[in-house]
Amino acid sequence: MSDAPNSRAILDQLVSFPTISSDSNLDLIDWAEVFFKSHGARVMRDYSPDRKKASLVAQIGPEAEGGVILSGHSDVVPVEGQNWTHPPFSVTQSGGRLYGRGTCDMKGFVALAMAAAARADLLPLKRPLQICISRDEEIGCFGAPPMIRAMQDHFPRAALAVIGEPTMMKPVNGHKGGIGFDTHLRGYEVHSSLIDRGVSAIMEGAKLINWANQINAENRAAAEAGKQGDSRYDPPYTTLHVGTIEGGTAHNITAKDCRFLMSIRNVPGESTKGWIERYIAEVRAIEAEMQKVHPDCAITLKQRYDVPGLKSEANGKAEELVRVLTGQNRSGVVSYGTEAGHFQQGGYSSIVCGPGDIAQAHQPDEYLSIAQFEAGEQFMNRLLATLQT
Repeated sequence: MSDAPNSRAILDQLVSFPTISSDSNLDLIDWAEVFFKSHGARVMRDYSPDRKKASLVAQIGPEAEGGVILSGHSDVVPVEGQNWTHPPFSVTQSGGRLYGRGTCDMKGFVALAMAAAARADLLPLKRPLQICISRDEEIGCFGAPPMIRAMQDHFPRAALAVIGEPTMMKPVNGHKGGIGFDTHLRGYEVHSSLIDRGVSAIMEGAKLINWANQINAENRAAAEAGKQGDSRYDPPYTTLHVGTIEGGTAHNITAKDCRFLMSIRNVPGESTKGWIERYIAEVRAIEAEMQKVHPDCAITLKQRYDVPGLKSEANGKAEELVRVLTGQNRSGVVSYGTEAGHFQQGGYSSIVCGPGDIAQAHQPDEYLSIAQFEAGEQFMNRLLATLQT
């Protein structure tokens, strides 16, 4: 047992670890584990298959069910190619803001949760506080499902989970799901003057991208007519998107290869399985046309991620608690995905609520306002009071 540390000092330390998703996060996890143990926590790790990364779960308080989970991810997005005017991997305080990669998304929340855990060590909790620090959220929420399964074998089941993605400390009880398919088209190379004898993987890939554009237009029209979608979301319908594309050898050769990631963000009321089947069906139809020209042509798919949407809960324990702690009398929804859907599928009442503005996430000169950091501190203090009753 020891004096509780300052949450700002913890944030400084967390940001100093450059935990970009392509790299290991073990330095941060090592430091956090020592921190938690020094404040009386029981901890467990869940490693990635290659053991280069890990998630960490810590529990403070009695070995009892009905506690509260505070969950945040350790990884951040890259800074390369962005125009930063502040050092990305240290915290710079200026103009009422805390600048640094991850301050908003979401090391600010993790720092607040860790400081709350340290304070909890000095308090007579009647229900435990469980802190989750996950891996690989930014590349598809890969770390959350195995972490959730592992913690259920190590700790008493909590009653609810608060996922601290930036919401300006307002409760969010629903968000869209996300599906991503790595799509690789293999065409047949010929000189472009003989295009009718070859298959351009890029031009065939463009057909899939155009199909996505058509689906977006159809979904938008259906939502505007009130026939489809969910008016709580912005936009209020399922969207398809391709952010990057690569392929081809030269301007005068039909492209042998084309690769892109097809992303689908579906409103929670629409079947993930149904959208997967629709995309696969369109892929196979285009593949069949390619193979009429040359049998070696093919389209291969690899599902990169499947992030379940967060469904609004009737009389949800998580929403009820967070409304009380924040003083908000209503909840909202967001179009971005979080790990909350995984916690919900794991049997926990779940809500999203954390400091900061999602508009700052992934941006150069990412920042968390000091006012939001302080609001998060007040939230944690009220939560600790609740766990003592």
